[in-house]
Amino acid sequence: MDFLILLLGIICAAIGGELFVRGVVGIALWARISSGIIAATFAAFATSSPELSVSVTSALAGTPQIALGDALGSNVVNIALILGIALLIAPLKTPKDVLKRDFPVALLVPILLIILAQDGLLSRADGLILLSLFAIWVVIMVLEVRRQRSVAPAILGDNKHGRSVIESLIGLAFLVGSGKLIVSGATAISAYYGIDPFLVGATLVAMGTSAPELATVVISRLRGHDEVGLGTILGSNIFNGLFVVAIAAIINPIAVKWGDVSTGLIFGLITSICLFPLSAGLIERRRGALLLALYAVYISVLLQRM
Repeated sequence: MDFLILLLGIICAAIGGELFVRGVVGIALWARISSGIIAATFAAFATSSPELSVSVTSALAGTPQIALGDALGSNVVNIALILGIALLIAPLKTPKDVLKRDFPVALLVPILLIILAQDGLLSRADGLILLSLFAIWVVIMVLEVRRQRSVAPAILGDNKHGRSVIESLIGLAFLVGSGKLIVSGATAISAYYGIDPFLVGATLVAMGTSAPELATVVISRLRGHDEVGLGTILGSNIFNGLFVVAIAAIINPIAVKWGDVSTGLIFGLITSICLFPLSAGLIERRRGALLLALYAVYISVLLQRM
């Protein structure tokens, strides 16, 4: 029954993420915001809503380690598995603004978490530090929106924003429900089998809550909108590392076992570095095979710890 509850939560996360992304992107289109900014902000935040829901629910339930494991695990899944699959379809072209603005922050996230976790605790003060950096990044994005807004009419078309609002609300309801179901199922499974909650969050929960990103990236890649898929992943990783972990730590400080978190943090940093384009902003197809191989190693390392 616990596995069925977890599966139902994952399904709700996928449905809710899809509806929420569609609705929020529709609202953004109506508001005349360019697709690259939509991907890095609205779409990324929407697809990371399952992680946020899991974070709040697990922190309130007294198991914030699930939130940390989910956030770190989702970041590895986003780059190593999801972008690995997308790159096997075709190479990715990186827009210059994404390369300058989002890549450095995405690389900073695991480094910062490594530094803050050295004392064995992500405290409320650490959470506030992460939240402050996230706020700075959001301000930078808002300024970028204002700069791009002048060219938006030539890029974006009309949109029925009433329907988008309804889709967003329905999607949000699914996401909130999915967070409760996933935490309930994962916590019960970890307790029954004696598995560390962090490891459950880094594997089962992370893959489940990353379902919306997978759908968004694969669809955008098949349709040739590289900036949407890449922006969604980088924005999602920034959101997970700076906002989701921060909220969990502020609600309930997270006791960190370095042996557990080191795997997610190190692989998160390595995969981010491997994704960085070397020339002409092009991420070659062979990087996809490398990222998938790294993900296989990551999973094998985690399973050895269970």
